[in-house]
Amino acid sequence: MHIAIEQILLLCLAAFAAGFVDAIVGGGGLIQTPVMLVTLSAFPVVNVIGSTKIPSFCGTLLAARQYLKKVRVRMVLTGIMCTLAFLASFAGSQVLTVARNDFMKPVLLVVLAAVAVYTYIKKDFGQRVARSLPPRRLLWLGVAVSVVIGFYDGFIGPGAGSFLILAFVSLLGFDFLQASATAKLVNLATNLGSIMLFSLKGKIIWVVALPMAVCNALGGWLGARLAIARGNRFIRIFFLIIVIGTLLRFAYDVIKGR
Repeated sequence: MHIAIEQILLLCLAAFAAGFVDAIVGGGGLIQTPVMLVTLSAFPVVNVIGSTKIPSFCGTLLAARQYLKKVRVRMVLTGIMCTLAFLASFAGSQVLTVARNDFMKPVLLVVLAAVAVYTYIKKDFGQRVARSLPPRRLLWLGVAVSVVIGFYDGFIGPGAGSFLILAFVSLLGFDFLQASATAKLVNLATNLGSIMLFSLKGKIIWVVALPMAVCNALGGWLGARLAIARGNRFIRIFFLIIVIGTLLRFAYDVIKGR
C-alpha cells in the first residue's frame, strides 16, 4: 500500500511528541498510537501496533542513556525485571495477533481515575523515596510489576510507561526520578520483546517505522534532559497531566465502543 510523504511527516511529528512525553513520565504511546491508527487506517491494526514499537524503542533508548548518566538505579533488580518484562511482552504480542483487547479498557479507566485522584491529593507522592522494603519483598513486587505490565505493553501498549512509574513509586517506594529511570530500562525490554515477535511475523511497516524512530529518539533525548534538570516536582505535575490525558482517552474509547 502507498504511503504519502505528508502522512510520513505527520507520523514523524507525532513520534517526536511521543518521545518527549514518554521520556518524562511515560505514556507516549497515547500520542503516537492513535495518530498511527488513523493515518494508516488502510493497514491491519496488528501491523500498525507492531510498527509503533520501533520508534518507541529508539526514543526510550536515548532517554534511558540520559537518565543513567545522572540517576542511580538498582541494577540487579532492574536486570531481573527487564528479563521478565521482555518475555511477558513477547507473550503479550503473540496474544495480540489472535485476540481482541477492548475488554481491558473499562478496567484501565477505573484504575486511571483512582491514580489521578490519588496523585493530585497526595502532594508528596513520588517526591522522595517513600520507604525501604526488605530485599525479598522488593524482588517479588518487582517481578509482579514487570510480568503484568510487560504483558500489557505487548498486548495493548499505550500508557505502559506511566503504569511502570506508578508501580515503582507506589509499590517499590522509588521517587519519581528513580522510577522514571528504571521504567525506561524495563520499557526497553518490553519494546524489544514486541519487536522480536512482530519482526518474526513480518508485521512491521518499515517505511514509516524508521523515520519515526529518528524523531522519537530526538524527542526522548530532549524530554529526558528536561526531566533530569527540573526534578521530581516537575515530573509529578507532568505525570498527573499524562494520567488525566490517558484517562480521557480510555473514557472516549469505552464510550465510543458502546
